[in-house]
Amino acid sequence: MGVVEEGPRRIGARQVFRCPRCGLPQDRLPTLEHDWVLLEPGVDVPAHLVPAEHRWIVLSDGRVTVYGVCPADPAQRCRIEHRLACPRQELPDLWRWLTAMRLENARRSERLLDPPPTPAPPPAVELPDVG
Repeated sequence: MGVVEEGPRRIGARQVFRCPRCGLPQDRLPTLEHDWVLLEPGVDVPAHLVPAEHRWIVLSDGRVTVYGVCPADPAQRCRIEHRLACPRQELPDLWRWLTAMRLENARRSERLLDPPPTPAPPPAVELPDVG
């Protein structure tokens, strides 16, 4: 076998990628099915607020899976896919808090794509002759 120079890669290592639609950074995590999913970074919500088919939990090895337990344990936290909060994708209004998150992501995306304009210099003001 050859020598591994860069060292072993951890499955649970957090990787950040940008959404191809809105450009915002996302967490790209492996699933139990050997696939990848983009999750909204820094968003941990109580599982009982999210429908079962949209709840993602992070397992001890760093992979994620859908948490479809019904009813959900009120203490359980879950993650959501970025596609649900992406401002560039049309989705039904699933939850009020998610709609607010989509609006905030739209503002963040616009700021990311369009930097604020430089302010124009103030107009020259002619001072009155006071003596």
